[in-house]
Amino acid sequence: MMSGLNPRKMQQMMKQLGIQQVDIPAVEVIIRTAQKEIVITSPSVAKVNMMGQETFQISGDIEERSLSTTPEISEEDIQAVMEQTGADKATAKRAIEKHQGDLAEAIMELSESE
Repeated sequence: MMSGLNPRKMQQMMKQLGIQQVDIPAVEVIIRTAQKEIVITSPSVAKVNMMGQETFQISGDIEERSLSTTPEISEEDIQAVMEQTGADKATAKRAIEKHQGDLAEAIMELSESE
């Protein structure tokens, strides 16, 4: 902001211009794209409404995380496929990975190959 300007006077000027600002008590902000997540911790978030157009201003500590496209496969998932198809553990796990975690598809594939 501008130095030497009274915050109350600044609010009045913004109101005259049709600008409303509301602070949001956020704990964390996550922006998810196709390839990554942008995580903003300890954020300062303000929602600004200017002539009907709402925008958000966000600042804080920024961290980027890549999104993993491989699903987590639990032991329970592997056991379920093994029980349904009679396949060994390695085969069951490969089938689940091939079908990106879809147990029904993995079971159907292994059942058809018998």
